[in-house]
Amino acid sequence: MLVCSCNYITDKDIKDVINALLDEDCWQLIVPSKVYHAMGKRGRCCGCFPNVVEIIIRTTEDYHASRQTDGAEVVDFMERLKRFHEEQKAASLERRQRAAQVA
Repeated sequence: MLVCSCNYITDKDIKDVINALLDEDCWQLIVPSKVYHAMGKRGRCCGCFPNVVEIIIRTTEDYHASRQTDGAEVVDFMERLKRFHEEQKAASLERRQRAAQVA
């Protein structure tokens, strides 16, 4: 499935990069910009970033589940990642509201 139409990136491309990053360090925090940088791309309109975050969360959960990582470590890490995602959504909403007030 095409996730980023600006850069023609599929969900498989994103999952492959995430798994490669996790193979390097399975506890690193992976964000959309890190994924795009690893592919030699950059976000253009960044409308795909919320979907990329969802793919990061699912892929990271699957990665640790398949390796039978200690559940407590995975839950803590995934909660931090989900909090980060929520903070980014809130910041994006706030930016849009400020832009609408200016216009």
